[in-house]
Amino acid sequence: MNIKSKKFLIVAVITFLILFLMNYVGNEMPDRLERALMTAVAGVVGLTIGMWFVYKNSKDDTHHDFD
Repeated sequence: MNIKSKKFLIVAVITFLILFLMNYVGNEMPDRLERALMTAVAGVVGLTIGMWFVYKNSKDDTHHDFD
């Protein structure tokens, strides 16, 4: 999945919404908005880094033997 595609943007938005709502609804602390936003943004950043790494390595057909 290309990071600049519409499909990735939709997956990132859905990931953000799910993480934000899970943390906002389930938290009774006074700073629940900040915690929910930080967790959701961190989840989307992690998703982006992971997808960038997979997309970058999908073009490489060479076999890397790590043994």
